[in-house]
Amino acid sequence: MSADTNYALEELKRETRYGGAGTTRDREVPQIDLSDFRRRKAEIADALWAAATDTGFFQLVNHGITEAQVDEAFDAAARFFALPMETKGRYPMAKGTNWGWEYKAQVRPSTGTPDNKESYQITIPRMAGMWPTGEELPGFKATMLAFERANWALGMKVLSCFALKLGFPEDFFTEAHDPASPEYQCTQRMIHYMSMEGATEEDFRGVRGGAHTDFDCLTLLHQRSGQGGLQLCPGKEATSDELAWTDVPAKTGIITCNIGDMLQRWSDDALPSTLHRVRMPRADEYLGPRYSLPFFVQANRDAVIRSPSGKYAPITAAAFLQQRIAANYAAVRG
Repeated sequence: MSADTNYALEELKRETRYGGAGTTRDREVPQIDLSDFRRRKAEIADALWAAATDTGFFQLVNHGITEAQVDEAFDAAARFFALPMETKGRYPMAKGTNWGWEYKAQVRPSTGTPDNKESYQITIPRMAGMWPTGEELPGFKATMLAFERANWALGMKVLSCFALKLGFPEDFFTEAHDPASPEYQCTQRMIHYMSMEGATEEDFRGVRGGAHTDFDCLTLLHQRSGQGGLQLCPGKEATSDELAWTDVPAKTGIITCNIGDMLQRWSDDALPSTLHRVRMPRADEYLGPRYSLPFFVQANRDAVIRSPSGKYAPITAAAFLQQRIAANYAAVRG
């Protein structure tokens, strides 16, 4: 647990309680078919709502992002992380920001220790001087810009369904996540969890990524078959240190989604933000590096997150995200 637990946000206060190993149990992670989206939108919205209000996690199939585009993005991520440390270090995530490269710098309030990973985050309006050059990584920028926009478009489809269920205008969330605005702060992240091949017994006692809820409205996560480890615990069951965790299948071509803290506030807790972590692999599982590509649907900085009933005080998305970043990257130096 972090030494400084005097957090202003209720989400952070809750997170400090979730560092225990816990137990495991089976739960269903629903798969939702997005095919023929416009005609089936009401049916899809009902299915999304049922999944989000139950486990808070669901998986999308027939979502429209091609396997070829996902493969290209994973290849770009692997090439980035294979760069020399000195090269990656030219594009650092400075203290208090949410873009650039970090190495074992994210410290979750639930553990107080760094996650066993490195990541590179793309927040488009903030990327001046933060892209690897064409000489360092040919084609990287074009690949990741296209992938970021494909994920944004899909995220807006999903959020438009939640807007309908909440009684908001259908494009309410699209306007709050406007990529044409300089205040845009959706983030495409690439994550590399370190290989556990040759690790000591002590190394396996922790977790790869500490228990947390996401900062955003919605997360779209791309994973590769055989590179699992993601576990969930529904928010309604996260009431003690002894949590029951469920493995979330990692399957190529299927996008795993979860609700984040922003949408929980915007929905007056009707849509709970779901606790999750990345466990260490077992000895009989794949021990090599794990790559994942989460897209964080984060409202524009000037958007005001208003709890319809007044349960939560209004807060700008910029202020909300800044408090979450400050708590999770306390050790990062600018």
